[in-house]
Amino acid sequence: MSAGTVARRHPLRARPRSARRAWRALCLGLALVSGPAAAQTGSGGIGHWPPSRSVEIISAEFNSPTARYAHGVLGDAVEWSGLSLRAAGQDGEVWDVRTVLPEDHVFEDLQPRLVDLDLDGRSDAVMVVETDMGLGAALALYGAEGKIAETPHIGTRNRWLAPVGAADLDGDGHVEIAYIDRPHLAKTLRIWRFKEGELAEVASKPGLTNHRIGEDFITSGIRDCGQGSELITVSGDWRRIAVSRLQDGQIISRDAGPFRQGTALRDVLACR
Repeated sequence: MSAGTVARRHPLRARPRSARRAWRALCLGLALVSGPAAAQTGSGGIGHWPPSRSVEIISAEFNSPTARYAHGVLGDAVEWSGLSLRAAGQDGEVWDVRTVLPEDHVFEDLQPRLVDLDLDGRSDAVMVVETDMGLGAALALYGAEGKIAETPHIGTRNRWLAPVGAADLDGDGHVEIAYIDRPHLAKTLRIWRFKEGELAEVASKPGLTNHRIGEDFITSGIRDCGQGSELITVSGDWRRIAVSRLQDGQIISRDAGPFRQGTALRDVLACR
């Protein structure tokens, strides 16, 4: 399975911790690695790809909660203004990198998702929802040297996107990132390809979603049942599970049965 989403771990959330753990398992979680690290801080900005040194991102988390953007799409008015990455070099050195957003931006997201951009088996970036408070959400990629690339912001305040995940979706040797554009309004699946350090949109399909207003989890993920990566989402009316593939530049979707909160989607993600 590939990078997906997990429930936000924040004390202001009303969802019980046991329920958060269940959805964390459903939505393709991250493995957080602890250990000594040399402190290193930095701010945002566009990074350089490929990175100047070979590194692996071994953990990532948001920090510095803020209430400066009261959208509340994830259940409360608290978002994040900082991102911390722990990176390891080939020589065994481990260090921390911190990104601090400008005052008009927030991370409007659950938790960073580890991504293997060069498909060498090691995570070298994280995927996050970064929101401009006047222009809405965008999907951004960050590495140890800062921001690598991002999609355009939606274009207006209080408009959000919900990530599905990242993988080589069509077997062309390049990573694609997928999200639902405005899951409560437009309900459109969009796929962007990362190539030569930039993101370019390659396909979109309306009528799919993965989030309802106020939920502190995202209902989607990526699976590979032996025939390539597939995106698992829900129909726009929340009645059916949809399995989508990127094929010849188009998104091809098929029905995978009725949607039932939790169990049915988990079975589809597990190829059952």
